[in-house]
Formats: sequence, C-alpha cells, structure tokens
Amino acid sequence: MRVLFLLLLFLCEAQSHAASRPNIVLVMADDLGIGDPGCYGNKTLRTPNIDQLASEGVKLTQHLAASPLCTPSRAAFLTGRYPIRSGMASWSRTGVFLFTASSGGLPSSEITFAKLLKNQGYTTALIGKWHLGMSCHSKTDFCHHPLRHGFDYFYGLTVTNLRDCKPGEGSVFTTGFKKLVFIPLQIIGVAVLTLAVLNFLGLLRVPLGVFFCLLLLAAMILSLFLCFLHYFRPLNCFLMRNYEIAQQPMSYDNLTQRLTAEAAQFIQWNAKTPFLLFLSYLHVHTALFSTKDFAGKSKHGIYGDATEEMDWSVGQILNVLDELGLANNTLIYFTSDHGAHIEEVSTKGEIHGGSNGIYKGGKANNWEGGIRIPGILRWPTVIQAGQEIDEPTSNMDIFPTIAKLAGSPLPEDRIIDGHDLMPLLEGKSQQSDHEFLFHYCNAYLNAVRWHPQNSTSIWKAFFFTPKFTPTEGSNGCFSTHVCFCSGNFVTHHNPPLLFDISKDPSERNVLTPITEPRFHEILKVMQEAVDNHTKTLPEVPNQLSLGNLLWKPWLQLCCPSSGLSCQCDREKQDKRVSH
Repeated sequence: MRVLFLLLLFLCEAQSHAASRPNIVLVMADDLGIGDPGCYGNKTLRTPNIDQLASEGVKLTQHLAASPLCTPSRAAFLTGRYPIRSGMASWSRTGVFLFTASSGGLPSSEITFAKLLKNQGYTTALIGKWHLGMSCHSKTDFCHHPLRHGFDYFYGLTVTNLRDCKPGEGSVFTTGFKKLVFIPLQIIGVAVLTLAVLNFLGLLRVPLGVFFCLLLLAAMILSLFLCFLHYFRPLNCFLMRNYEIAQQPMSYDNLTQRLTAEAAQFIQWNAKTPFLLFLSYLHVHTALFSTKDFAGKSKHGIYGDATEEMDWSVGQILNVLDELGLANNTLIYFTSDHGAHIEEVSTKGEIHGGSNGIYKGGKANNWEGGIRIPGILRWPTVIQAGQEIDEPTSNMDIFPTIAKLAGSPLPEDRIIDGHDLMPLLEGKSQQSDHEFLFHYCNAYLNAVRWHPQNSTSIWKAFFFTPKFTPTEGSNGCFSTHVCFCSGNFVTHHNPPLLFDISKDPSERNVLTPITEPRFHEILKVMQEAVDNHTKTLPEVPNQLSLGNLLWKPWLQLCCPSSGLSCQCDREKQDKRVSH
C-alpha cells in the first residue's frame, strides 16, 4: 500500500508539473519596424490582433535585437547568445546567407531553445523562415537544418525571401551585376573597338585571336549572367517540409495562408501535450506579397497590405488557441528580427520598407531604429494585462525564459547572454538584469549600452557609425541599399559618441564633457565592461566567411524533374496543407 501511495503521489506531482508548463508560441516578423504596429503608435496601419496581444499582456518598449541583420539576430534569438560566440557574425560586408547551397550555418554544437524544450517532452515546430544554413559537406547531411537543432517539424524557407524570388521585383544583386558584369562588358567593348580602330588605321597589328578571345570572354560573362538570372529563383527560392522540397520555385499564391494553416494544424495536433511553435513570417521582407483579400486595402501600399495580412494571420493563431481552450496556458511572444529596412525603395520609387517611429536609422545599423523591436508577451493566468515596461531587454532573453518555464536547466558549458524575463513580467523586479548590452555590426563591436543599477539613465556609446548617404541629412545608406560595418563606409569616433537614451531616445544630442560632467567617468566604466566582455569571446570558426557564403553546386537541392529545370509542386498533392 505504501508503494502504491508513493507511486500515485509521484504520478500526481508529475501530472501537476506537466500541466504547469505552458505551451510556447513565438511569432517573429521579418523586417517589421517598431513604428509599424498600432500599439507602438502607428495611427494608419491596421494591426488589431497584434494590438490585442499588447492590451492583454506586456508591451516592452525598449526591447532590442542582438543584431540589426536577419541571420545573426536569429542565431542569437535561438541560442540566447551573442552571434559572435557561435561564429554567426561576419567579418566581411555580407552578413547573411544568400544561397541555399552555402556551407555555413548555425553550428551543431550550439544549443537552441528547441533542443532544450524537446528534451523536456515538448513537441516542437518551425513554420516559416529559417535563414541559419542547411548543409555542410553534402546536400544530404543537413547539418544546419532546423530538424538538427531541436525542431520535430519544419515547413518553410531555409534562406530568406528576396526580390529575386518574385518575377518582376528586381534583384538584391544589382550592385554586384554592375561590378561583375556590366562594367567588365563595357571595358571589353571599349577594348575591342579601340583595337579595331588601331588595326584599321595601321597603327597596331592586332591578331584575330585577340579579338576572338575578348569576344569569347564577353560571351562567357554574358552567359553566366543570364544563367544566374534564369536559375537563381528555382535553386534558391523553394519551400521545404522537413528534409524534402515541397515547392520549387516557391509560389507566393496564398503563401501566408499556407503558413498559417500549417501553424494552426500543428497546434490542433498537439493540443493535449506541451508544444513549442516558432512561427517565423516571411512578411514584411521584400519581395512584398499579399492575397487579393488584402491587396490595395491599406493606406501604405503593398508594404501596408503585407503587414495587415500578417496581422490577420496572428489573429488566426489566437482564434485556434481560444477554440481549443489553450489560451490561458500558452505564453505568446511577438517580435521582429530587427528594425525596418528604410532603404527599401523599388525601381519605381515605391517605399517598400517600414517605419521605425521616432528612432534613428534602421536595418543593418545599431542606431535605435535598427535594433529596437516590438516585444509583446501574453500569458493570461500569469502576466498582468496592460503593462508597459521601459527597461532594456533583448531577444536573447527568450531562451532562458522559456527554458526555465519548461523546467530545463540552462547549459553550464557556455555563456548565456540572455536573462529570464519572468521577474520583470510578473512585477517581482523593477529593473532589467542587463546592466550592459553590446551592439555588434556584423562581427565588429559597434556600441555598448549601460543601465546603472538604481539609476534611470541609460547610456549608449558608439565606437563608429555608418556614413548615411547620399547626403548628410539622409537617415540611411541609400547609395548602397544597406549600411556596411567597416572601411570607408563608417566613421570611427575617439572618444566614442555618447547618448543618454533615457532622455534622448532619438539619438539626436551627442553628449560632451561640457553637457555631461561625468562624461569621462561614464566612458571609462563602459570601456571596462567592453574589455571584460571581449575576454569571454573564444575564437570560433567563421560561419559567414567567403568560403562558407559561396554557392556550392554539390550542396544544391533540386526537385526531381525533367532536364535542369528543378521545378516541382508537391503542395497540390499534400492533403495536409489547406489552400
């Protein structure tokens, strides 16, 4: 009887523990600015479902991305660590993966929150964008694939949504085309014409072989250019379901509806067990798209249409949770991977980027507009509704927060840079655990933020800043389409530029020893913090090196099809997807 009693007691405690663990739904927009949702001040974009989340939960007003670019920010989000620790921060201009057949990616040695929760009995899924690599040495090793990082199910895009993926939307490689194709062709053309004139005038005898070689070189460059234009879309813009290609090239028809249906179905199938859903939208990264139900309906063109369609999708997920009676035991988190891409302007002059509100800069730089992101959390039975918290928090904080809620200990063999958010969210603490936060531009330490204990001041010091173009009054790097992190593209500052973010969130007023008496003292403390931080950074393989970024034909996935078309559509035959 005693053994039976102890067994029943153990089962009751286990069941109680399982019931206390919330379901986790993490929703991430792509390139959404903090000035886009209504709950953050937008008066013309309609985001009622995102606004509902904020009114029913907590709105973080100083929530920060660990990086202003997709790949490193997402690596930090999944691991709770600065991306430089995992080699997911580039030393070159290109800070993200552009090809599915690149060999770099999130190392298998990294521990994601999906791995931790899976080990605690959670069923895990990633629906949407990954952008953290796929394979290492062969196209079937899938060493960086989501399923190798703790997700039980994956449906989505392994790289990112680019203009090149949608016919008629232009290309992100325009600058590269100019340098590698158009300029060389012009040089060859001038050389051929000059040599022909000199040969005709008898001033120089030019063998026919020279003309043949130059024309052959021009033909090769032009052929490679045309092949790139023809094959980039099917080779790089495809949807996967787990390890198999589901649609190649990816179709934008009802794409958000398909992602939403997959997410809703995952919740329905796992309603009776703890689950983790990471819904990672393709909205609102260009190429922009939306269905006819949303096209032309917003006041902000196709960007607004895409944003309002994404908000609709958020509403569908909330409805499913309500219908299944899961809302009270589900922690929902809504965010963006970084600030809006303000340089996104189409060839027709249409603004395709979002709003960062009052904040300076945007995607790819560490002015507040590039790293300050929406941060909304709702858990009805635990988190008091209607709160607004203006403390520095990071997207890296989600890792330790949900790990603790799931009952998982944090890894002890590595530094975790995020902090548990629950004390702040439950009102048990009034100040963030982040005394210092370090802001990286690719792999370069760009700025540091200091929130002294028992102080309302939040100091931010820049070691260098991007050169905005085409004029000094620009609010972005429009000449290069994105800001770069080194060389002639930045201005270094000695002493660093210092701001008090608590009084000057728009970063308009640079402090000096005259305007801030403790100027040198503040910078000294921040430099000591930087020195201590850099000592904790062991050298790791660079996942975004040129060798890892380049396209490798032996890593390229291709749908079984006739010829070299790499085209198929298994969506039509898959009954699990609702159209």
